[in-house]
Amino acid sequence: MNQRDLAEVKRRLNPDKRNPTAILGGYVDNVGKPITSFALNVSTLYEQENEKYMALFKRVLSGQIGQNLLPIGISSEEPAQAEVYQQLLRLRDSALQDEEAVSYVFERLIEGIRAEHPDMQSVEDAQNADNWLILMMHDTLDVKFRGADGEIDYDNSDRAFSYVLCAICPVKRAKPALRYDPEDSVFHDRAQEWLANAPVMGFLFPLFEDGAADVNTILFYSKDSNDSHQAFLEASFHLQALMPATEQTDTFQTLLAQSLGKECSLEVVQEMHETVSTMIEEQKKDKEAEPLSLSKKDVARVLTESGVSEEKVEAFQEGFDQVFGAGAVLPAVNIVTPNQFKIDLPSVSVKVDPEYADLLETRVIDGRSYLLIPIEGDIAVNGQPVFPNN
Repeated sequence: MNQRDLAEVKRRLNPDKRNPTAILGGYVDNVGKPITSFALNVSTLYEQENEKYMALFKRVLSGQIGQNLLPIGISSEEPAQAEVYQQLLRLRDSALQDEEAVSYVFERLIEGIRAEHPDMQSVEDAQNADNWLILMMHDTLDVKFRGADGEIDYDNSDRAFSYVLCAICPVKRAKPALRYDPEDSVFHDRAQEWLANAPVMGFLFPLFEDGAADVNTILFYSKDSNDSHQAFLEASFHLQALMPATEQTDTFQTLLAQSLGKECSLEVVQEMHETVSTMIEEQKKDKEAEPLSLSKKDVARVLTESGVSEEKVEAFQEGFDQVFGAGAVLPAVNIVTPNQFKIDLPSVSVKVDPEYADLLETRVIDGRSYLLIPIEGDIAVNGQPVFPNN
């Protein structure tokens, strides 16, 4: 799914584009017991209320593809996944009107929440435990194809993309407070209310890919890119979670250091950072392109061009297969952070504008290693201008 596809779906949640077929909600308590369920006619909602529902759905489409937004395959060919897959299709095809499919999917999602929070069964009387709101909406997007000149090709724009969007939100008690009562011009104690918070999980089904539906893929959203939500995905959909973005980054960096050894120098890392960052920026210019992903061969080529020996490059490729799996590709943003170049020492951290990272160098002086940073322009310490010693 590329950024243009994602933006097309997200725009459907704006006031001038919005026309969801239906919104359904399920509210469960802190032990996963259903409190209520409801269906909303969007056209009858007050504008501010409508905006708040749409804001929750928008969050499910926010973040980076490959970090917060993870495409995960689901198939009718896998016995464990077949039933939930068929029910998701029925949910989509019926525009949330198939009561059996709705009930099945909500039950599966509640099971996922219980699995994600195994302590729920022991907090029935806990005053501060979260309840949960599950929201689902259905919508149909008219696909617009554009020609080479950027103009809409109406002859080929007769396709529609039908989808379900789901947001799973913790519902928390508001803190005690005094509330102003205009009737008697006095502040009174406000009863603790339950407020829906931003979703921590959600999904889009099916995936929107090149103007068409990829019914074998769910786009899973995680507010915390460090959390794979494996327990939820397994219990709800019988799916295996992808490695979280931060874990991918840490694992890649460890692999690079171990396989390259002393050849994992500042100069090599600088060169790789600059090369991959440039590739990411070039890919972004093409709104039709998928977010950049790199295979072991892509990284190996960058390492070779950075001066790493053939022996170390081969060691890296072997380690890549062992750690990530043969044929794996990693989002480029999990390999380098384009807008950041940070150097950590045991007692010092140095942040450098990536544009000037090539000015840094390491040097051994009188048998001791130094990180050299050339001084260009003024120097300030905690905002205080200072002058270098002569």
